[in-house]
Amino acid sequence: MYKANDTRYDTMKYNRCGKSGLLLPAISLGLWHNFGDTADYDNMKKLCFTAFDNGITHFDLANNYGPEPGSAEINFGRILKEEMLPYRDEMIISTKAGYDMWDGPYGNWGSRKYLISSLDQSLKRMGLDYVDIFYHHRMDPETPLEETMGALAQIVNSGKALYAGLSNYDGETLAQATAILDDLHVPFIINQNRYSMLDRHIENDGLYDKTLELGKGTIIFSPLAQGLLTNRYLNGIPQDSRVRTDGRFLNEKAIDEKLVSELKNLDEIASNRNQSLAQMALAWLLSKEAVTSVLIGASKKEQILDNIHALDNTDFSQDELAAIDAICEKIGSR
Repeated sequence: MYKANDTRYDTMKYNRCGKSGLLLPAISLGLWHNFGDTADYDNMKKLCFTAFDNGITHFDLANNYGPEPGSAEINFGRILKEEMLPYRDEMIISTKAGYDMWDGPYGNWGSRKYLISSLDQSLKRMGLDYVDIFYHHRMDPETPLEETMGALAQIVNSGKALYAGLSNYDGETLAQATAILDDLHVPFIINQNRYSMLDRHIENDGLYDKTLELGKGTIIFSPLAQGLLTNRYLNGIPQDSRVRTDGRFLNEKAIDEKLVSELKNLDEIASNRNQSLAQMALAWLLSKEAVTSVLIGASKKEQILDNIHALDNTDFSQDELAAIDAICEKIGSR
């Protein structure tokens, strides 16, 4: 059985999640990719062990992560049971429901029926009595907000989750949801959303400011813009890149000479900071007041180790910030 590194808490930074009592590691591990049925199980274990050995205590899942949907939770549950169960109380495990999960009218969106049923299934797949954070994964334009928030309240009150979270909400709906959850005395502590140097929609729709105003934590997914903010595409498109293997989120045609030229300009700024482009992109997010943690994905343990070094320097000069903004404005939102 796995034995954790005795020095695992020595270098990781932990940030308070909004005004709650919960601390999250500045860098968390997302299991969106590389934990499904098509991935190598031994490599999954290496990723989890490397993360935890370096103070990454938070593992983020969702009911539909795979492929197939549910398989990431099954595989993580197996790793937990066979290798990491003695460390359960040192771990923050989160999951979500909100996207299409099973056939019929009850396997999607935000009804009480769907959310409670989905979490029950997730707990069974992972072999857990509770998760630390349970998220509603996206806004539902049809279900009354009171019903969705009432389901989160019931879930927390039942002990199946310790905290509630919301994901992919805009600022206005987040404020409305907060008011309902406050009235229900639900520990809603965190918002999860997409954010990066190249994707700043949460600044533009008021979510960033609203999160600070409400005293909620923010955890970021896609901090590297699906790999654009790495060195992966600076010298052509690798055959094993996500663009080649899964073009749903990053279009090969978009990676043109103009984009690559500007990415190289960002890489030059990073190099002058003694950072890789990925490290600088993560550090840029972690320099933001509203950001509690960033979710990284990894296919190799070396990527985790490299990303952790973003914590070595999260301070930016005004000149650096201005230069980054100017380059990203040229690139435009991706």
